[in-house]
Amino acid sequence: MIRLFSIEQGIIRETACSDTPDLAQVRSAHWIDAHDPTEPERELLSTLLSVELPESDDVEEIEASARCFVDQAGIHVHSLFLSPSEGRHSTVTVACILQSERLITIREGDIADFRLLRLRARRGQVSCTDPTELLVTMLEQKVENHADTLEDIHYQLEQVSHLVLEEKDAELDQAISKLARLEDSNGKIRLCLMDTQRDISFLLRNLKGKPMQEETLREIMRDVETLMSHTTFLFDKINFLMDSTQGFINIQQNQIIKTFSIAAVVFLPPTLVASAYGMNFDHMPELKWLLGYPWALGLMLVSGFAPYWFFKRKGWL
Repeated sequence: MIRLFSIEQGIIRETACSDTPDLAQVRSAHWIDAHDPTEPERELLSTLLSVELPESDDVEEIEASARCFVDQAGIHVHSLFLSPSEGRHSTVTVACILQSERLITIREGDIADFRLLRLRARRGQVSCTDPTELLVTMLEQKVENHADTLEDIHYQLEQVSHLVLEEKDAELDQAISKLARLEDSNGKIRLCLMDTQRDISFLLRNLKGKPMQEETLREIMRDVETLMSHTTFLFDKINFLMDSTQGFINIQQNQIIKTFSIAAVVFLPPTLVASAYGMNFDHMPELKWLLGYPWALGLMLVSGFAPYWFFKRKGWL
């Protein structure tokens, strides 16, 4: 699907077009957003760029030379974006091709940053003068959304911390599962931030003569560095809570084993007494004794209560 946007009086606005826009419509747009483009749409964009569009495998390459480069089509930046789905986060690579007269973005996944940017464009809330400023605005919004997501992760960690460290009879297995999801999300955000650092460094080297955009990119870089430090703090907090949770689980398991061990010791002497009086010898002194049965029961009770009293006095119970 291709969406077209144009810059009108310093504001980016969505352009109404058919499901399959023609080459003239595409050529007049300042921003072309290709979401899961079909084969005819890919051919249309290839005709516009005079080069073949990058395939999925090419977009996902991790080498710096394959993600940021310049060719006859323009400046290529393959940037990682965060995509939340069913309580988890995944990363989606967006191929951005910047030309003097237009910006082309090619992606396969549905990304919240692009939905928000389209919504703001429909309301006339995205100001830009050229495609370069639009790309910088896109990166700026991306970093702001990462900051919001990190704040949400920190809030959820506070809840898990209260659950693990303060609540009694907490479901610790659920806490471990939640910590694992938060650690995964934090790692995905850190990966996106590292990729954004590389993108900004590349753009700063190739966007000469645009002081306003360069200054904005440097501000974004400072924000990214701050967020990177915050992800490190969150990693440390997650690891602390994970270790604490596992420690509490071990304590609970040790308490259960301790209970079984003490129960075994308490019932060992009565078992010994019962075994002694359960032997089938002909000559047993208490065999014909009228009080033999009460004596055996009393002896088992005393022999069981004695170790329990001893453990209680020692503070082992």
